[in-house]
Amino acid sequence: MDCLFCKIIAGEIPARIIYEDDQVLAFHDIAPQAPVHFLVIPKKHIATLHDLSETEDKALAGHILFTAQRLARELGCEEGFRVVMNCNEMGGQTVYHIHLHVLGQRPMHWPPG
Repeated sequence: MDCLFCKIIAGEIPARIIYEDDQVLAFHDIAPQAPVHFLVIPKKHIATLHDLSETEDKALAGHILFTAQRLARELGCEEGFRVVMNCNEMGGQTVYHIHLHVLGQRPMHWPPG
């Protein structure tokens, strides 16, 4: 498979890893848009949010969110942070392996763009 994030999970491409368990991997974004900007990705390859299965992936989706919450606190985002998931080209997705962006330690504005 030619998936950038699957290669990071396999250790074929280096990343600044923050956290790893049997279900997810979290690492710093290579082009940060905030003082804190990291990604949480499932180790299971799921291309887009449209491909997420309610019957098979519900617990995994929750685990991704709770991992983001805990790491945001640990990295000093107690005053607030933003989470973003993009879906498909029109939604801004560039890597087709679902991932949650977590951005913090700066004011966030709306609309995001």
